[in-house]
Amino acid sequence: MSAGTRRSTSLLAPVLAANAISVAGTRLTAIAIPWLVLTTTGSATRTGIVAACELTPLVVSKALCGPVIDRLGARRVSVCADLLSAATVALVPLLHLAGLLTFPVLLVLVAVAGAARGPADTSKFTLAPDIADAAGLPLERVTGLVSATERTAMIIAPALAGAVIGATGPADALLVDAASFVVCAVAVGIWAPKRHRPAAEATAEPAAKESYLGQLRGGWAFIVSDRMVRSLVTMVSVTNLVDAAYSAVLLPVWIHDHGYGALELGLIGSAFSVTAAVAAVLAAAYGERVPRRAAFLAGFFLGGVPRFAAMALGAPMWCVVGLALVGGFGSGFINPILSAVFVERIPRDLLGRVSSLAEAAAWAGMPLGGILAGSAIAAAGLAPVLVTAGGVYLVAVVVPGLLPQWSEMERGKRPSDAVQPVPREPQQTQSGA
Repeated sequence: MSAGTRRSTSLLAPVLAANAISVAGTRLTAIAIPWLVLTTTGSATRTGIVAACELTPLVVSKALCGPVIDRLGARRVSVCADLLSAATVALVPLLHLAGLLTFPVLLVLVAVAGAARGPADTSKFTLAPDIADAAGLPLERVTGLVSATERTAMIIAPALAGAVIGATGPADALLVDAASFVVCAVAVGIWAPKRHRPAAEATAEPAAKESYLGQLRGGWAFIVSDRMVRSLVTMVSVTNLVDAAYSAVLLPVWIHDHGYGALELGLIGSAFSVTAAVAAVLAAAYGERVPRRAAFLAGFFLGGVPRFAAMALGAPMWCVVGLALVGGFGSGFINPILSAVFVERIPRDLLGRVSSLAEAAAWAGMPLGGILAGSAIAAAGLAPVLVTAGGVYLVAVVVPGLLPQWSEMERGKRPSDAVQPVPREPQQTQSGA
């Protein structure tokens, strides 16, 4: 093994493993909390409200954390956010054991957990180019490996979540998630590379730095001026809304109404993740040869539309699981391609603020997903809502893919409408806050 290979392995392995553990724990929470609410209250509407209370502060914190990440560094922000998440998630089973976990208290806890997840997720994304530099690997290799480890964690996590929830109850199962956040925080703090600091930034005086609001405005100006990024964010915001409705309400309600339980709920998630992990590994190994546009759009279609059609038609469990396998394979290509395109187009010194704002915009509709799904089920029934969700997903995938700027997704394609420089405040009005 060469020195370069040893350096890459020693750097990547612990960071990837820690992230996988954190993803597995978060996936457990994504199953446990909706199932806790649904089984204790029987209300699809309340299940949607809980999802909204987690996702709303998550979106807001994503939007606001970018300048903080650019200033303090992704590693430091990731560690602090994960530790806060661990403490908050652990309170759910502890208060439940003490008989103090009322519905309003649960809403507060999931809101705090959501607010912590925003900077935690964004900071881990912005670590990717620095990891690639430090490990001496191509960017697509790193984003593919990150996605592959996340998908691999999600193979085991849903089935394990179903087993743990069945054995201990949904509230107590959250202790596993709390522990996973602690492990991730320790590993990132020890092994993640220090933040990239361009020479101009390293020698700049604090007084010459932009203000916090100036950095936010600059990040948003970049998104608006780059039509490829703008189009991607719009598309993903719609599909994320539908995905949030699916995971928080539509799938749990379908499972519950058809007489299944948490084990079947976890089985569907694991089936999806098995093939998603395989696809992510393929993207890491051969991503540089794959036509990005075709793989991206095909992945979104396979990962979204068929599952809604099958559930609306009342398909048997084996069919739903089979479509989860197909959908997972398509979805496995999405994140490596999306991450590579974003990192290629966003200047490194703007990466934190632009990516946080882009993620926030893409996630903006997710808090409404659960509420809209729960209310729609109460008004019209589950099957019509599933048909509508599948139709919206189909339009969201097909229409953006026809836009001419999507040819810029391919490697080496430069924007035909050159991105304008990000506006900066005059130096005399800048502060180093």
